[in-house]
Amino acid sequence: MSWLVRPLEARDHRAIVAIYNHYIEHTPITFDLEPYTERSRAPWFSQFDGKRWRCLVAEDAGNVIGYACSGQFRTKAAYATSVETSVYLHPDTRGRGAGSALYEALFRELEGTGVHRAYAGITQPNEASMRLHERFGFEPCGTFREVGYKFDRYWDVAWLEKDC
Repeated sequence: MSWLVRPLEARDHRAIVAIYNHYIEHTPITFDLEPYTERSRAPWFSQFDGKRWRCLVAEDAGNVIGYACSGQFRTKAAYATSVETSVYLHPDTRGRGAGSALYEALFRELEGTGVHRAYAGITQPNEASMRLHERFGFEPCGTFREVGYKFDRYWDVAWLEKDC
C-alpha cells in the first residue's frame, strides 16, 4: 500500500489531536493523562519548524492516518544533536505499513541536519512498536522500570537508540 507522506500542515492539527487522544484515553503508550484540544496542543505543533525538528503525516485518500516526528530529547544544550522520535497511527490503520513509510521518510529528512542520535521510549509491553523500531536500526539501551503510573498500574519504558 502507498500513502502520501508529507510535512505537517495547520490543516492536519485536528486529525493529529484525535489520533493522539485515542492513545491517551485507551492505552498506556503515552503517559499523558488528559486529552488535548487543538488549542492546548498548539505549543507542541509550534516546535516543528522544518529546520531542527520534524513532523510528517501520512494521508490515505485525503485523510490523515498517522504521523511521525522528531523532537527535542532533553533541554540542556549538550543534548542538541540528539532527538526523540515517535510514530502514532489511527487505530484502524495499524499493521499496514504506514508506520514504516513515515519512519523511512522521517529518517531520510534527518540526514544532514546534524542529528547524531535518535532515541525512542516505548511503554512495555508493545511488541509492534519494538519490532518497528528495531527494523529501523534502533537498539535497546535500557529500561526505566515502573516509571509511569496510568490505568491503576505502573509501566516500564524501554529506551532504544539509533545512529543517524
